[in-house]
Amino acid sequence: MLTDTQRAIIKATVPLLESGGEALTSHFYRLMLSEYPQVRPMFNQVHQDSGAQPRALAHAVLMYARHIEQLDKLGGLVSRIINKHVALRVQPEHYPIVGTCLLRAIREVLGAQVATDEVVAAWAAAYQQLADLLIASEAGIYDAQAQTPGGWRGGRAFRVARKVKESAEITSFYLEPADGGPLMDFVPGQYIGMRLVVDGVEMRRNYSLSAAPNGKDYRISVKREPGGKASPYLHDRVQPGDSLELFAPAGAFHLRPGNKPVALISGGVGITPTLAMLTAVLPQGRPTCFIHCARNASVHAFREWVDEQASTHSHLQRFYCYSESTEGAARPHAVGRLGREQLARWLPRERDIDVYFLGPVPFMASIKLHLKELGVPESQCHYEYFGPESALA
Repeated sequence: MLTDTQRAIIKATVPLLESGGEALTSHFYRLMLSEYPQVRPMFNQVHQDSGAQPRALAHAVLMYARHIEQLDKLGGLVSRIINKHVALRVQPEHYPIVGTCLLRAIREVLGAQVATDEVVAAWAAAYQQLADLLIASEAGIYDAQAQTPGGWRGGRAFRVARKVKESAEITSFYLEPADGGPLMDFVPGQYIGMRLVVDGVEMRRNYSLSAAPNGKDYRISVKREPGGKASPYLHDRVQPGDSLELFAPAGAFHLRPGNKPVALISGGVGITPTLAMLTAVLPQGRPTCFIHCARNASVHAFREWVDEQASTHSHLQRFYCYSESTEGAARPHAVGRLGREQLARWLPRERDIDVYFLGPVPFMASIKLHLKELGVPESQCHYEYFGPESALA
């Protein structure tokens, strides 16, 4: 339990975290990933190389310090962290590793004059408070997944039943339980975790479920990422009949019940969870606006399927925006970046709507700003990150 004195010490470190938090977390990751190989599979090296992961952690640590006296003000941050941990199967024994490296990074980056014994002790207590919260919450989800019909604990083998090329960059994989047993449902918008061994190196990844639950199989639709390790392996080497190890579905970004009009806005491979959401929302009869942004027609996946849904559901309107002009029949409704004025024309006039959006971080940052300026209530705007948690500034 944190004392009042320790909370005051944590609050006093906020200015240091604001100015030097990224240097601290970068050093933390260097320590942990070099000295504790057992945790490396849980981290995408691309996010390390780009600096996205250290920035994300710096943001999370700063938010935790700012709200150390009122953790409820962290909002959905804690929930998103818990769900990502669950999808990667983080275990209680991993937390002492993180704590050891974090406290060591505090000492080595801040120096002895700033990182006194009292400061390090306060952060040790603060970290343990957070670790206890996360461990308990994750244990509850693991238990619930294991007890859900068709659910499981840990990894489960799935057979690749089908592999379908959806665009020049995206391929879908239909995955059935290898044991032939039942399959748990999920909430549209959630993702699964996957454990891969590529050229002898273990790695874990999250992939959105791109089709609504059907009790038979899961579908993921994977973009080939330039310079990536996991996506080229799936595209080039995994074939129908092969086995993949999955962790049960998780995720805080999902379709919520309601009767308001719905807008689903995506960029690039961000379309994947919105497909499952669209399948689920159409039978409800709610007016639905589906907006997708892509580079061009060759990389626009699932266009024909969405067009078919629009042809049979009068309450669905769909709009496509390409950043590059396209010749031929597969033309978009607009060319260029999706700006506020164009978004205003496509969205329902009544701004009391539920909006779900996903895509590259700059895309989401602009959509979030546009929605705010157009008067959509912030509490009705929902989004998820492809990679590490970061601020949409």
